[in-house]
Amino acid sequence: MSVKRESKKMKKKKNQRNQFFSKKVLIVFVCIFIALFCIGLFQFIFLPKLSLKGSKKVVLNYQDQYVEKGYKAHYFGKDLTDDVKVSGKVRTNKLGTYRIEYRVGKGILSKKVVRIVEVRDEEKPKLEIDRKDVYLCPGDEIVPEKVKAMDNYDGNLSKKVKNIISKDKSSITYSVTDRAGNTRKVTKKIIFKDIEAPKLTLNGAEVLYLYLGDEFQDPSVTIEDNCDSKLESQLKVDGRVDTNTVGEYELVYHVEDKAGNKGEIKRVVKVNERNKNGTIYLTFDDGPNSGTTDVILDILKEEGVKATFFVTNKGPDELIKREYDEGHTVALHTATHDYSIVYASGESYFEDLYSVQDRVKRITGYESKIIRFPGGSSNTVSRKYTPGIMSYLTQEVQNRGFRYYDWNLSSGDAAGGTPTADQIYNNVVSNLSHDRMNMVLMHDIKTYTRDALRQIIQYGKANGYRFEQITMDTEMVTQRVNN
Repeated sequence: MSVKRESKKMKKKKNQRNQFFSKKVLIVFVCIFIALFCIGLFQFIFLPKLSLKGSKKVVLNYQDQYVEKGYKAHYFGKDLTDDVKVSGKVRTNKLGTYRIEYRVGKGILSKKVVRIVEVRDEEKPKLEIDRKDVYLCPGDEIVPEKVKAMDNYDGNLSKKVKNIISKDKSSITYSVTDRAGNTRKVTKKIIFKDIEAPKLTLNGAEVLYLYLGDEFQDPSVTIEDNCDSKLESQLKVDGRVDTNTVGEYELVYHVEDKAGNKGEIKRVVKVNERNKNGTIYLTFDDGPNSGTTDVILDILKEEGVKATFFVTNKGPDELIKREYDEGHTVALHTATHDYSIVYASGESYFEDLYSVQDRVKRITGYESKIIRFPGGSSNTVSRKYTPGIMSYLTQEVQNRGFRYYDWNLSSGDAAGGTPTADQIYNNVVSNLSHDRMNMVLMHDIKTYTRDALRQIIQYGKANGYRFEQITMDTEMVTQRVNN
């Protein structure tokens, strides 16, 4: 009995201690609550009011512009917005979390608010790829494209581009993921079907020039097809050329591949009369030039004669315009007349030629394709810069649609020494012939050529010669190629 009483007493004391502790805890919590309430009440009553416009947490993409939304502050009805001090900086070119602190007031009577700005990379990389469906020849192997991938933060991700071909080979997906986990995908359908027409390329020029009685040998075409080979046996040509009759003839080449796709290309063949014997072609190189070309144009106008001017990039534009407006042929010589540039390479030659062609077109609106090589096609000076270049150029200019003209009678005005007008006159008239056409080389930059011109024309008229200008239909007068 005594043990039981003793046990009850101990339990009673323990309960009493627990109750006392619980009361203490409760009192502490009550005190804390009262303290917090008092602090909150103090802040509510005595601290300035500071609020942010917009969200307290802002998320920006890399390199986006951070725009401050603003804030408001007041104290017992007084506007303190202008007194708010803002600290902190956001660098949108660097990923991370930034704190912008806003504070108003002093000491214990100050209020602080924080805005969090997080700069993330949320932009997907870009895939530079044609999104059209992929058409392959039946049986072809699927070869993934080389795709360029660029990311706003990581830069070039081309090496990380992955491609996945579907099990049934009906599609291919290209994907790339940047370091922030942003993924860009492009899926393209794969269709095994030939939809591409054969490509026909003319061998030789688009326009061929023949003369009565010439033999026509069709240079034909080259055929390329994405799926089929050896389609030459399927080539058909519509049209015919009659070299016994002057006229313009059209040839149409066409071919069909195994899938039924049809390719076609056309060529024009012009059959003209040969140059008439006893014709004089007055041609002038290296102009225009003030003081000579303008006087030559006056003489040609007064005498009712048309001529051909092989121009350069030198001299006044208005003289080229006048040549064209007065019905003469404005032909192409060279932009620079610098052999070391013109004949440095095939590419360099055409760069020079197209430059002077562009000048003529800019001035006249006319695209001239009549040319004369600097030094003529027989020149050997070109060998010094590029061996064999004239053999290449004489054919290639024709492939590109140009016609080149040398001469068979030289006035001698380009030779050394100091020729006189009488010497130029004698050089020309003593070599004229009624048994051929006469392609006369002169230079409209020379004063003695200018001064000899009227007499040359009057001699030609008096002796039964006719004057013509070069056109694209004029039979080419060419010299032997020596390089």
